[in-house]
Amino acid sequence: MANVEPTVRMKMAPARRVSHRQRELRRAFASLVDSRWALVGMLILFVVTFVAIFGSWLAPFDPNRQNIIMRLMEPGAEAGRGGTYWLGSDHLGRDVLSRLLYGARVSLLVGVAAIVVGGTLGTMLGLVSGYFGGWVDDVIMRLGDIQLAFPFILLAIMFLVVLGPGLGNIILVLGIGQWITYARIVRAQTLSLKEKEFVEAARAMGDGTLSILFRTILPNIIAPLTVIASFNVASVILSEAALSFLGLGVPPDVPTWGSMLSESRDHLLSNKWWLAVFPGMAIVFTVLAFNIIGDWLRDFLDPRLKENS
Repeated sequence: MANVEPTVRMKMAPARRVSHRQRELRRAFASLVDSRWALVGMLILFVVTFVAIFGSWLAPFDPNRQNIIMRLMEPGAEAGRGGTYWLGSDHLGRDVLSRLLYGARVSLLVGVAAIVVGGTLGTMLGLVSGYFGGWVDDVIMRLGDIQLAFPFILLAIMFLVVLGPGLGNIILVLGIGQWITYARIVRAQTLSLKEKEFVEAARAMGDGTLSILFRTILPNIIAPLTVIASFNVASVILSEAALSFLGLGVPPDVPTWGSMLSESRDHLLSNKWWLAVFPGMAIVFTVLAFNIIGDWLRDFLDPRLKENS
């Protein structure tokens, strides 16, 4: 009988893990339904993601196809050959709807990729800074202070002028600009956790530094990093739109929401409102969706609210 009990425990352990995972999923779904704004934000994000993935199939025209004869056509105008400019055409006769659909791909790609770059770099440096302390901590934090002493948009402009426009360059620049936010949060959490009993127990059991950092400390700070990342995606999308508006984003043949706004400047006084309204609305609703989801994640991952639910 002594050998039966461990076997039963081993068989029941996965069932407990599955039930706990299902319980968390049910709690997340219930929280999402209760928070109607979060549900709206998730729906908007789903639509934008769907458009970003399938935009090339959904677009009625080639986004770079020019037709000077049909330039500055109002929304709903006939484009000839059985086509329609549902959202109008721009100053070169390009379809606004097609460029809007293709622009979603660039905005989401830049937002997510820059957060991955900045979040990974900041998390690594924050773990090292908080765990080792001393001169390592001083060097990393002073570098962050130096970066924060300069307006980020000016630094981004300077680097992009040197590196040149390009999708990879703008992701790199925007990602590096975000690292200090993650580094400070991870450093503060690491300073608090490295003296806890479970970390001391892992150290006493012979775990190495890398194991303690990435298997013991890091899993306990994923929640705040997730919340910060959701907010930062929105800010990165705005930064990309601002840089594209200044002509320092991706190359001109790549449609982006920011470049569409930039191209609309010369036509706003002539009542060509659709050139600015539609890309502007796309930016506003996408950023709003990420901010709403960030608010919901902050409440959902709060351990005090978990205890009360």
